[in-house]
Amino acid sequence: MGWNIVREVAKFHEVWVLTRPDESKMAIEAELLRHPNPNLHFVYFTLPFWQDSLRWGQSGAMQLHYYLWQIQAYFVARRLHQDIGFDVEHHVTFVKYSSPSLLALLPIPFIWGPLGGGESAPAAFWSDFTLKNKLYETLRLAWRWIGELDPLTRVTARRSAIAFATTKDTAQRLRLIGASNVQLLSQLGLSQTELTELATYAQPVRASLRLISIGRLLHWKGFHLGLAAFAQANLTDAEYWIVGEGPERAHLEQLSARLGIADRVKFWGQLPREQVLQKLGECSVLVHPSLHDSGGGVCLEAMAVGRPVICLDLGGPAEQVTPETGYKVTAQTPAEAIAGLASAMHQLAEAPELRQQMGHAGQQRARERYSWAAKGQTFVTLYNQLTQTKELTVGKSI
Repeated sequence: MGWNIVREVAKFHEVWVLTRPDESKMAIEAELLRHPNPNLHFVYFTLPFWQDSLRWGQSGAMQLHYYLWQIQAYFVARRLHQDIGFDVEHHVTFVKYSSPSLLALLPIPFIWGPLGGGESAPAAFWSDFTLKNKLYETLRLAWRWIGELDPLTRVTARRSAIAFATTKDTAQRLRLIGASNVQLLSQLGLSQTELTELATYAQPVRASLRLISIGRLLHWKGFHLGLAAFAQANLTDAEYWIVGEGPERAHLEQLSARLGIADRVKFWGQLPREQVLQKLGECSVLVHPSLHDSGGGVCLEAMAVGRPVICLDLGGPAEQVTPETGYKVTAQTPAEAIAGLASAMHQLAEAPELRQQMGHAGQQRARERYSWAAKGQTFVTLYNQLTQTKELTVGKSI
C-alpha cells in the first residue's frame, strides 16, 4: 500500500518518504533503477539501539519498535522540514488508528490514514471461540483501548486535517478520540496491470456451484460459519474449496466431517499467489465470512476476477461489496449469519446469470473505485485543496 500511494502521488508532486531500511530498501532501490522518478526521495532510518525489527513479525515487540520509531520519525521530519519546507504530511502505514504518528506535530496540514483496527467480532460470536481465542480477542480489545488513551494518539487525532478510516467502526473510534474530519476510504487498491490480468479469468464451465474461501485459517476469519452455511444450504452437487493454512485447520476439517459435507469440501492448504488466483478463477463465488477485517483484499481480487462475493455486513468487506456485486449478510448472531450465508449460496446456485451479472458489476467497481491510479488522484486533489486553504505553495509532500 505504501509503495503504490507514494508512486502515484510522485507523478504530480515531489515526495519524501520516511521508512525503515530493514523492510524493503533493496527492493525500492532496484525498482528506482529500473524506473527512475526524480520526484521520489526515500529517507531511511531506524532505531540506533534496536535495529532488527523484522524478526519479531507482528508481535508486541514489533509494535513497540514501531511506536518508538514514530517518535524518531518526528525529529527526522522536523529537521527535513527546516531544510525543505514541506507543504503537506501524510501518514500512510501502518493502517492502525490506535497508534500515534508524531508527524502531526509539524506546523503543516496532516493527513492520517487510511486507518483500520476499530473492528471487533460481535459479542454473540464469541460463544464459538475457544478459551485461547477469547483471550486473543480480549487482549486485542485491551491493547486497542490502551492506544486510545495514549495522549500522543489523541494529539494525532486532534491535529489531523483529515483522518481516513477503512470502516465505519474505525471511523467511530477516530471521532471518539478527537478526530474532527473523518472520511471512509479503503486502504486497498489494484494496479492497472493487476486489473487487466485478473479480468482474464473466464467463468467456470461447470454448471454446478463451486464456492471458495481464501485466507489464514484463524478463528476470526469465520470459515466455520461458511462451512455451517454450506451444510445448511444443502447444495448436494456443489463444492466448497478452502485455500489457506492456520491453527484452525484441524477444527475446520473436523467440523466439515460432523456436518456431513467432508466429501464436498476441499482444503488446499497454503499455495503460491499464482495458484491461489488460479483456484479463484476455477470457482464461481467467493465466500468471506470474516468477523473483523479492516480490509479484505481477497474480496477486491474476487471482484476484479468477476466473481460475486458473499460476506458478512462487517468491516472492510462490507464497504467493498454492494448489492450489485454480491451479498452482505446481517451478522448479529451466528445463527442469523449462517442462515443468511446459506440463503445467498442457494440463490447464486440457482441463478448462473445472476452470478455473471454480479461478476461484471464487481469488475466495474474494482476499476472505478479501487485502482491505485484513482486513489493517487484522490490524494493529489486533497493535497492541493489543503495547500490552497493554507495559502501554501503546492509542490512538496511527505
